[in-house]
Formats: sequence, structure tokens, C-alpha cells
Amino acid sequence: MKSYEDLAGDGGSNIVEQVVSQQGKLRARLDKIKHKVVLMSGKGGVGKSSITANIAACLADQGRTVGILDADLNGPSICHLLGVDRSKKLVIDESGVEPGVGHLGVKIMSMDMLLPDPDSPVIWTEDKGASAVWVSTMESTALRELLMDTKWEELDFLLIDMPPGSDRIDNIRDLIPELEGVVEITIPSPVSQHIVSKSITKNTRMGVSVIGLVENMATYVCPHCDQEGALFAGEDAHGLAQGKGIPYLGKIPFDPRISQKRDGLFYTENKDSLTGKAIAELVENILKFIENKAK
Repeated sequence: MKSYEDLAGDGGSNIVEQVVSQQGKLRARLDKIKHKVVLMSGKGGVGKSSITANIAACLADQGRTVGILDADLNGPSICHLLGVDRSKKLVIDESGVEPGVGHLGVKIMSMDMLLPDPDSPVIWTEDKGASAVWVSTMESTALRELLMDTKWEELDFLLIDMPPGSDRIDNIRDLIPELEGVVEITIPSPVSQHIVSKSITKNTRMGVSVIGLVENMATYVCPHCDQEGALFAGEDAHGLAQGKGIPYLGKIPFDPRISQKRDGLFYTENKDSLTGKAIAELVENILKFIENKAK
């Protein structure tokens, strides 16, 4: 029996050609997109996907073309937040897959669109003994295919909504080395800030630009009188950003209307609210970072 060392070249598998072809296809997709921005947090439950969706709405409202890659493969929610019609079948041809279209024309690709119904879980393998490394490899391959096969076309922004945890950034950085950077999201609680601090440290050590820190649910806003009150106990995240040497992008007050079922997104219907204005300021600070980086 021959070992791999005994085979000449790739043993006739054409694997090198396949890899080169995939890289070329991915590159062709990404070259049409001006700016790629990751939104992440080491901690779950901080409202990351909601922030991503409302940033997309704000950018689109300003006339920019926007897409979202829902990289949270096991808990996708972007389609739901942006009102993608799941009753429509995916349009697939030789050139790729048509993305879903959400509010304000935001293009979306999500694992949710590939499932038979909204309640179906993502199951990577029926093998209960499958290793974490193997599952991680399958997730990485899925992300590559979602990026590579989606017909994003010309976009000003592609937002990548990451799952909780800091480990998945490795895959995205390898797929999109020209990332503008990462927006880290926390809430005021000490536990959240402790975990997000680790995420910031990892990105900095990896050489991934950290656009800045967002403090979500910084206060509670009464939708009737616009008065603010404390929602979580904890220190102002401004100190965390300062200690890490990264920009503090702002705080987003929690408005109960942001979680209500609606025809549009919170931002587009409540621009003049305290939370709506905070989202607009956040977007402005992200744009300033990108502009300064390009100088």
C-alpha cells in the first residue's frame, strides 16, 4: 500500500487546481465590495445581531448598498430581523446564489435560508462522536461557500454578523484578509466586559484592526417620556475602551420597541428617538474610522 509520500503530485485529484479555482471565485466576489466590517462579541446575549441589522438599516437609509453575511451558522437571526421572505425559494444558477433581500434592499445570506423551515436546527453530522475540530472545519467550509457562492455584486458595505465567542474570527480573517476591522459589542455588566476584553486582546495580537467598542443596552429608555435609567449594574465601558487603547464608538440605550415585531426595522421607524440617534452616531464613528484608515 502506498503512503502519501509515495504519490507523485496530488495523486490525480486536481486538488491544487480546485483550491486555486475556489480562491479566484471568492476573490472575484469580494473585489466588488468596498468595505467589509465584522461585528462580534466574546459574550452572547449582548444584542449583536440587532445592532448589526440596525447599522445596515442606517447605512442603507443614507443611500449606501449593504449586504449582511450571517456568520452565526448555528443560531442565525438576521433573516428574521430584516424581514426576509423565507417562502421564496432560493434562485440558484451556474453563476451562484441570489441573496435574500431584506428591508431597504439589504442583501442577506444566512444558513437560515438553507433550512427547510424556521424551526429546523443546524446539524453538522449524525456522528455523535465527531470531534470539535471536525465540526469547526465544516463550519469554516460553510462560511467560505456562503461568501463565495452568493451573488453579492457591487456593495458599499458587507457586514459580517459573528456568533458569540472570539475563536471564529480566525476563519473570517483567512477568508477576508482585507477586513476594515472589527466592531466589538458589550453591555455594561462586568462579566460581559471581562469576556469582551479577551476578544479585544486576541484581535489586537492577531493584527486585526479593532474599529472600536460599542456599549449596547447602556441604559433603559422609557418609550413614552424618553427618560433614561440604569438597566445593568456595571462600569461605563468607556474605561474598558480607554484601557485597551481603542476608540469608544458610543452607547446604545435599550428601547423596548427595538425588540417588538414590526414591518420595518427600529432605526427606520424611530430615527429621532434617543436610541435611533445613538445608532446614527455609531455609524458615523465607524465611517470616520474607515475614512481615517484610508488616509
